[in-house]
This record gives sequence, structure tokens and C-alpha cells, in this order.
Amino acid sequence: MLKPIHTLLVFLLVCLSWHTISGQQYTWQEAFKVLGIAWNRDGTLNRTIQIPMVDPTPSEDTKPTPTALSQDIYLSPYNKAYIRLYIPLNPPKNKKLPLIIYLHGGDFVLFSASTVIFHNFCNDIASQFPAVVASVEYRLAPENRLPAAYDDALNAIFWAKNQALGVGGRDPWMEYADFSRVFLLGSSAGANIVYHAALRALDFDIRPLQIKGLLLNQAYFGGQKPTQSEIRLKDDPYVALYVNHVLWSLALPRNLNRDHEFCNPISGGTYMGRVYRLPKVYIKGDYGDPLVDRSVQLAKFLQSCRVPVYSRFNQGGFHGIELQNQTAAQELYNEMKWFVNNVCANEEIEEIVSSDHHASQ
Repeated sequence: MLKPIHTLLVFLLVCLSWHTISGQQYTWQEAFKVLGIAWNRDGTLNRTIQIPMVDPTPSEDTKPTPTALSQDIYLSPYNKAYIRLYIPLNPPKNKKLPLIIYLHGGDFVLFSASTVIFHNFCNDIASQFPAVVASVEYRLAPENRLPAAYDDALNAIFWAKNQALGVGGRDPWMEYADFSRVFLLGSSAGANIVYHAALRALDFDIRPLQIKGLLLNQAYFGGQKPTQSEIRLKDDPYVALYVNHVLWSLALPRNLNRDHEFCNPISGGTYMGRVYRLPKVYIKGDYGDPLVDRSVQLAKFLQSCRVPVYSRFNQGGFHGIELQNQTAAQELYNEMKWFVNNVCANEEIEEIVSSDHHASQ
């Protein structure tokens, strides 16, 4: 195993060779400055971006009055893994709510389930759908390279399974959850995690959980060869091409390139035989986002595998638009709510039709 200082030197040499399609040279220092990160002497990252982290709001007495209630549930006494659980302020007493397992964005390297922008996003989902939302605190790279985040997401699914079974007792808030209507939702890197965690979950018996659908918002995927949108928007202020090179080098296991399945899901790999077993998938992208072509490619690939896909690709926009633009956020909420309700409604219709068919025989 390489010592931290040796790993750092190798990383720096690789970074210094990266360049954009235009031929303009960029250094790792420039990418790190954009990202607000710096190396510590032990090879970990010092993350200096000042986006506030907030505490949960378990009571309506919190000022200002929250739009939803939230609490942190720690998953292990041995590490910092936790679920931030959300419920509406006034959950219905005679109706179960869909369970949304949420993975936040941050390019695998940044942020937390408690970062205020993602905390507010989950508040909105819980109150507007309404739904029970379990936001996953997953490990970040490069301290914990992929597939660590996928493992954490899978452990969150197992936690939900144990909640459904009442193993070790069920949290009172999970009494509102309908374990037969589970959805995995992710934005940016979180959408990548959702995709891979869903594929991994197919290898396990997670009953009585039933994952009905995946929601991928501006999914963070990549590849060795840049797409047209990545070239066209190579100097994007949010996900510039040279910054992506750095991020993927931090996130991927060492000695793997960006055509590995963790980064490029249509390049082949161990998951290909499982894709056709995925549930319905909602994919949203914006043509002002350099990553949009990756989502378009994934949508076409999933359709070729006969996976039901609902996609929306908007003109304009930018990466993370829903975190800065309330109109765009509300449009996203409305569409995701429609998807969740439509999936469940269609299955109820299919069950009725199937029952009528069997009754007539």
C-alpha cells in the first residue's frame, strides 16, 4: 500500500498533466481552489467551502417553525454513519407514506446530509409529497474511495429493511412509512450512488422492502472520451471539465480510469446482467449542464434494456439549479411527486387487471 505522502506525489504528477479540450493547461492547484479543498499532511482533505451545516429539527417548537421534522439516527457505534430522518409536520394517521431514501450531491468529495441546502431539499420532499425521507450520511472520497459510498447506501437499505421487520425495535417515525413503496432518490453524485446501490441491492433479499423506482437528478457520470456537452461547456462554473478530471481521480479506486463502471455505467462491467431487473427510473437533466449527455446516454441504454424510463431534459439550466432557483426546484418536486404517485397508481391498476383476469378463468 502506498504511504500518504507517496500517494500525494503520484496524484500531483497526474493532475499536472491534465488539460482541457481547448489545450489550455490547468494545474491541480486551480482545481482545488475552485473546489475549496486542500491536502492535509496525512493525505486527507481539508474542505474549506463554507456552506453551513445544520442540526435536525425534531420538534415544531424550533424557531423558525420547520416545514418538516427531522432527527439523526446513528447506525453504528464504530463510525459516524447516520440517517437524517424526516417526516411531515402533520403526517396522516390512517395512511402510510412512501419511503424516500435520499443520497445528497457533492461530487463524492464534498458536503454532508446535514449541509443546509440538502437539509432544506429533504424538508421540502417530506412536506410536499408527503413522504418519509431517510437522508444518508455516506463516506467521502478520497479518504474513502468508491465503492465506499455505494456500500453506505446499501447499508441504509438494509437499515430500512430491519426497520420494516422491527429488528431491534422500530423508530416511531418509521411507523408512517410504507415499506412496499420505497424509492431511491439522488442528485449529482447521489444519483450515481442511487444507480449503483440499486444494482447491488438486487443481489440481496430485502423483503419486505419493495423498491418501486429510482429518481436520478442531474446524475454525476463520466467517461474517458468527453461528450459534446462536456466539450461545449468545458469551462462551466460549476463542473468544468478539468475539475471533473480531478474529482474522478479522487473518487475512483486507484489505477482505474473513467471508463470503469463506477464512472461510466454503459461501458460494460459486472453490473450489465442485472440492469434489466431495475425498477422504473426517472431521469432529469438540463442542457445547460455539462453532464447532460451522460444522462441522455443512460436513458437510451436503460430503454434498450427494457427498463421503464421517464425522462425530462430541460433547455438551459445548470448543474444544481434546483438548489438556487425556487421555480426550478418546484418543477422538480412536482415531477418527482408525479413519478412516485404514477408508479404506485399504475401498479394498483395492473394488480386489479391481473385479479380480474384470473377471476374470469
